[in-house]
Amino acid sequence: MRNVKYIVVHCTATQPEATIESIQRYWREVKGWKDVPGYHYLIKPDGEIVKLLDENKNSYGVYAHNSECISISYIGGIDKASKPKDTRTKLQRHSMFNKVMELLERYPKAKAVGHRDFPGVAKACPSFDVKKWLANYNPTLD
Repeated sequence: MRNVKYIVVHCTATQPEATIESIQRYWREVKGWKDVPGYHYLIKPDGEIVKLLDENKNSYGVYAHNSECISISYIGGIDKASKPKDTRTKLQRHSMFNKVMELLERYPKAKAVGHRDFPGVAKACPSFDVKKWLANYNPTLD
């Protein structure tokens, strides 16, 4: 069992219409990641959560922290001009909240954070403040 310290929320930094196949192709062809994905879970715009990697394995989610992270991402995170933007659908927000809560229950010592919350990370990922969102999210009002 891994020592999971963080449940890390990401965005794919793609348009919301991107496919899982195109994201995986980018990882293989551009990043050179042949056998390991960037995330454990990926949330499609319709809210479907796709498991990409077993939680007992390291993803390529956060450089130098992968051994202590479970990474969950939504498809999207940029606007038409490729600028950071929270593009989550209502269904993505709902699925993300449920998955993060499930993971926090499974890993009670872990903290839920955004990729951008790690020291030295110079990106907006996941294009919103995870801590603030979790503290204020109410599924019945979304």
